[in-house]
Amino acid sequence: MSQQKWAQLGLESFDDVVASIPGFRGREGQRRMAAQVATTFSTAQLGKVDDDAPEPERSIAVIQAGTGVGKSLAYSIPAITLALARGTRVLISTATVALQEQLVNKDLPALAAQLEQPFKFALAKGRGRFVCKLKLERLAGTGESHDAADDLFAEEEAATRARPAQELEARMQFYASMADAMATGVWDGDRDSLATPPEPEAWSPVAAESSSCTGKHCPAFDGCTYYERRKSMVAAQVIVANHDLLLSSLGARLLPDLDNCLLVLDEAHHLPATALSQFACALDLSRLGWIDKLASRALRVGTMLEVEEVADVPTHSSQLRQTLQDLARLVMDFYGDELKSQKDSWGPARVRATRGILPEALLEPLAQASHHASGFLDALRAISKALRVEIRDKPEESRRLSTMYAQVGALAPRLESVYDTAQLLLQQPAENDDSQYVPNAKWFTLETDGEFIVVKAHASPLLPGATLRRHLWSQVRGAVLTSATLTSCGQFDFFLRESGLHGDAAVTTLEVPSPFDYASQGIFVAAQTHADPRQASAFTSEMVEALLHDLARVESGALVLFTSREQMRQAVDALSTAMRANVLVQTAMPRAQLLALHRERVADGQPSIIFGMQSFGEGLDLPGALCESLFITKLPFAPPDDPVGEARAEWLRSAGRDPFSELVVPATAIRLAQWVGRAIRTEEDRAFVYCYDKRLVHTSYGQRLLNGLPPFALEKRPPR
Repeated sequence: MSQQKWAQLGLESFDDVVASIPGFRGREGQRRMAAQVATTFSTAQLGKVDDDAPEPERSIAVIQAGTGVGKSLAYSIPAITLALARGTRVLISTATVALQEQLVNKDLPALAAQLEQPFKFALAKGRGRFVCKLKLERLAGTGESHDAADDLFAEEEAATRARPAQELEARMQFYASMADAMATGVWDGDRDSLATPPEPEAWSPVAAESSSCTGKHCPAFDGCTYYERRKSMVAAQVIVANHDLLLSSLGARLLPDLDNCLLVLDEAHHLPATALSQFACALDLSRLGWIDKLASRALRVGTMLEVEEVADVPTHSSQLRQTLQDLARLVMDFYGDELKSQKDSWGPARVRATRGILPEALLEPLAQASHHASGFLDALRAISKALRVEIRDKPEESRRLSTMYAQVGALAPRLESVYDTAQLLLQQPAENDDSQYVPNAKWFTLETDGEFIVVKAHASPLLPGATLRRHLWSQVRGAVLTSATLTSCGQFDFFLRESGLHGDAAVTTLEVPSPFDYASQGIFVAAQTHADPRQASAFTSEMVEALLHDLARVESGALVLFTSREQMRQAVDALSTAMRANVLVQTAMPRAQLLALHRERVADGQPSIIFGMQSFGEGLDLPGALCESLFITKLPFAPPDDPVGEARAEWLRSAGRDPFSELVVPATAIRLAQWVGRAIRTEEDRAFVYCYDKRLVHTSYGQRLLNGLPPFALEKRPPR
């Protein structure tokens, strides 16, 4: 079938499904988006190509679709239709669990009932979201218990904090209850299906991990939840994943091959930040007991299996530990005074290496750490390979051998982290290098854990776009990236740079406006203050007074978004007793419980006001009376002390560029548009949006931010 016929097929399928939905109102913008998706996915050349063939044709669409367009229907119908026609699969990646659940539990089942050709779909989760039955048996006391207590607090060193007996006992009882729930079929092993999801430190010791998993050779393989879910993925034509899993599994064959599937990235504005987070590294220079533990386990197992490389383990482990201790001392020699001077700051003290250049004295020990970590990893790989062979050849001993494999593998990621962090830290510009070299962000932190001082080294790539080009886009043939907020101040340029697609000849952009009539449905009140928002104390005091005055008029649902916990705390403290009864604070209860209570109050005709922060600024759907008033206390600039942001700004300044205009304002525009997007969710909604930051109407960049927002009727309110 030709590309043109494929595109026609995708759009016709969209038209047929829309026409078959009772009472559905067709939207011109939604159809334009569906047409672009169909064209994009019909053009991409998928699968293997001959060595002497020209480069395969790539096709990528970046589509901003305003609130109410109906993005998921516009991309899923043509994508699935074309995947079925072309004998391939669709991979949909989202940023939030809420959208994943909406797709899997609502949108895709409804679509499966409408499309003529049947298809299967599956939710992809990382291995760590599932329990390892072998680990759980050990820690619950139902299996081999050798070294079990040793793994109970795997993320923390025993030397750091003495654990009281009752805490150890409570943790053991928790694992026993999980094991009972699995044995009786009450629980399936998926962390997200637990009635009360456990804290990360309690879940980590029983979570499945690739480094400690023997796969089909594991004695618990037949009942493994993770591999059962993998089977459903193999049979599915549509896989729903998330950006974290997509980036972390590149090259791991967990998800469909990106050169032979149709990729949809929804909530794509999150992709650059996810990339930076995914490829950043950290190295603990203080808590090093795990090195001896890993060496001891590796020696015991390697010697038993007669692995030659095990002879190098004592040297690599002892030298690695000594080198990291030396590094910690050197870091304190160079940066200790500055780190210690921040002892009263919120969170760990931190100091960043200017221009990504480390003192010369740190480079040799970092090179040694990299060398010994690499040698140690080589030995672990040899031991792992020998263990897998032994498990395969001696199935009657698989439980004992799989336990050994898990014990060695459980600590291997820490060793990999040492190597990865050292590699990033070692990348330095050559002397007198006037090229466009982009340094990594490098910083060190100091914090206390009880009486123990913890020094850590951190490193991160600076530009998410470069990282995504190298790791993601080099593999992708056909993709659609979409979100309600991909333009910044009316332009796609910022997102294209951040996502690594700027200047890519395969990329097409499309902006589909929202069908809502914002000018008649809402009023944007630019409420001004006397105090400058940069004068935190004076501004917060004046803003809170104005906010409480406006909140007194709320009759149904409202959402107040704060930029800091301290700002929110002051507002809560200023509430009258009567108004306090109407306010639900994000930090006071779980999100699901808070939203359920909010809906219940509004349904009963009571005023209900949510106080929330960044995570409530997007992905929150409160239509109609649930959010008739939205209050933005201050422009949502990123925290000024983010080390990667600082390093990027420094690099831009060194190149004669303006980081505020080029980086800060565009990023804030996207975040502000997301926040404002909470107000109008349907064509029937009516809402007031208040913003108390006078910079929005008194600065040139404020005007840029306003131009990037939906066209509400604007009302400027002078200071009270």
